[in-house]
This record gives sequence, C-alpha cells and structure tokens, in this order.
Amino acid sequence: MSLRIIPDEGKPSAAIEIALEHPMPDYDLDQIDQPTPRDVDGVLVSQGFRDLVDDARGILTELVAHEPHAAPSSRGCNLDLSHTNEHAFELDQLTGAICPGDDEVYRPGIWIVLHDRQANQKASLTQAAKERVAAIARELMKRLQLD
Repeated sequence: MSLRIIPDEGKPSAAIEIALEHPMPDYDLDQIDQPTPRDVDGVLVSQGFRDLVDDARGILTELVAHEPHAAPSSRGCNLDLSHTNEHAFELDQLTGAICPGDDEVYRPGIWIVLHDRQANQKASLTQAAKERVAAIARELMKRLQLD
C-alpha cells in the first residue's frame, strides 16, 4: 500500500495518507482503481469503506494511547511500566481521501492528522516525533492488513 507522511510546517502535527492499492474483500472493497475522482466518491460513502474507517479509528485510538516503538532498543525489548503517555499525540482528523494513482487512475484512501499536544504549538514536529508518527502509521497499516 502507498503511505505518505506530510509534516506540517510551524505546527506540531502531521498528515498521513494511506492509499488503498489492492481489493479488500473483508470490507466489500473489490474495485479499487477508479477512472475519475467522482467515481472514488462512491467508494468513500460505501458501508465497507465506512467500516474500514471505523476499524482504523479504533486502532488509532489504541496506538496514540500506547504508541508503538519507532525503533527497537539496544537489547531488543522495550518495557514501559508507566501509566502515562508522555508522547500525547491526539487524533485530529480521520476521513476518506481521493488519492491519485499511476496511469491516470484514482484510488480511495485514508487521511489522518495527528497532533502532538505537548509540543511547542508554534514549532514543527521534531525528528523523533516524526519517527513516532511513522511508527504509528506502519502499525496501523499492519493491523488493517494494508501492507
């Protein structure tokens, strides 16, 4: 699947765009490639796509509360026994997207905006925060079987 992460300039947030590239029969999303953006609209309002977005919301809620590790520790395991979420990303937006593909086709996708509420609100995300956003995106794709 196609993953794009777009950090915002001057704000501690980033957009994640995940374009669907293969049919997802579990969600009744059999025809992914569409000839026009208007045709993708029909997919975005389908019950199957809404179910996919609902599943993504549940997974993202869990992932922002308990972020996956961006990289393994030097000993190969990470243990966090605290009850705090020091990273404090929040989900600002989750919606369907129309994603241009190759060969003049359009595909449905998922558009996500994550915001770091504890960061300086007038500064861009740090490199470490960008890596955490990427780890969340990769884990979401894995759990939705989009990879």
